[in-house]
Amino acid sequence: MRVTADRERCVGSGMCALTASEVFDQDDEEGRVLVLAPVLSAGDEDAARDAADNCPAAAITVEP
Repeated sequence: MRVTADRERCVGSGMCALTASEVFDQDDEEGRVLVLAPVLSAGDEDAARDAADNCPAAAITVEP
């Protein structure tokens, strides 16, 4: 599975980094999403989906 994030759409709430810290972080300047692991391991798939579901800006996409 792959994960992408639209940094322009991101509002910096940090839900992604809190939900899936192995996959996401936030940049130091604006607090916008950073994708640490664009190709997901089996152990990170559920957390990445939860982060996408909880993103208030709908900035995260998880694809097969």
